[in-house]
Amino acid sequence: MDASTTDYSLEYYDENFENYTDIDLFHLNATDDCVSPSPLRGSNIFLPLLYYLVFFTGFLGNLFVISVVGNKGGRGGRLVDTFVVNLALADLVFVLTLPLWAVSVSQDGRWNFGDLLCKVSSYVIAVNRFSNIFFLTCMSVDRYLAVVKLMDSRYLRSSRCIRLTCALVWLSSLVLGIPSLVYRSVEESSPDGWLSCVEDNTSAFFLGLSLAMLLLTFVAPVLIIVVCYGTIVLHLKRHCAAAANPRAAARRKHSLKMVLCIIVAFVVSWLPFNVFKVITIASVFSNVDLSCGPPTWQSHGLQVSSCLAFFNSCVNPAIYFFLDHHFRRRAEMLCNTCMGKPKLLRSHDTSESFGTSGGRTQLQMME
Repeated sequence: MDASTTDYSLEYYDENFENYTDIDLFHLNATDDCVSPSPLRGSNIFLPLLYYLVFFTGFLGNLFVISVVGNKGGRGGRLVDTFVVNLALADLVFVLTLPLWAVSVSQDGRWNFGDLLCKVSSYVIAVNRFSNIFFLTCMSVDRYLAVVKLMDSRYLRSSRCIRLTCALVWLSSLVLGIPSLVYRSVEESSPDGWLSCVEDNTSAFFLGLSLAMLLLTFVAPVLIIVVCYGTIVLHLKRHCAAAANPRAAARRKHSLKMVLCIIVAFVVSWLPFNVFKVITIASVFSNVDLSCGPPTWQSHGLQVSSCLAFFNSCVNPAIYFFLDHHFRRRAEMLCNTCMGKPKLLRSHDTSESFGTSGGRTQLQMME
């Protein structure tokens, strides 16, 4: 074998396609930063298990919350419960899509459910994310009005106004989720040739829109929440000692603690995903070729952070149960009613929830 033959050991001539084919395609692509990211080791095992865990706990937990809080058989309903029910409803609809993604992840990203389910499930995830942060922002504003502007917010905190606010939140979330419906599709991933449900990261318009919506639907609401709770803390420090009704003040602080825990859980769950999303969008814009996918560490970061974000849909029921005394009383009332003991629970709910210092109207306004 001569030297000329040896020189062709790294490449060969393909007579069918009449061109040279490089055997070392991986390294050539690596220099162009266009290599498909390698799958996260073990992700096809532990990610589906986590998805199914979130599905079962989120489905049962949020269904329980809707049954308890939405039950009108007893007294003691609060205005903030309207937001709680809508929040649980959004999470319940979302977790119904998780089995599809669990199957997909178990097959290393293959999508065998068609283009329609790809778009719809992605749309549901987007609507859930937007509605969650909007409802949490409304809950924070409601706490601000109840504590700082109690006497000036009777109309804003009326049942009619809160129901209208919830309708606007749903409408806004459904509209803002449309880009996920349009720019998600089933595409063939090379070089393996299987089908995957992916976003169109080659569209500069979609990436720019995603970045703008992240600022609108995450950064801005979090700032509003911080301002609301900062103002509440300052107000409580100034007026705590002069509270005319210690029991009402205690209820108010307890309600604040519950809502704050729900907000912290949401921010902790979704912040890593949004950070990786911003990094990915920025890195794609920094490249001339928008067809290049994200580096491996970014792809893995999005996988893990999205799984963490999904956990938020099953955390809220646990927060209600362990931190909200009112929720536990309503749950006890529902269980005892199902067991044929309604009278015992109604007397318990009345004595514990209202006492002799307020009445239903005052409790609703405070909580």
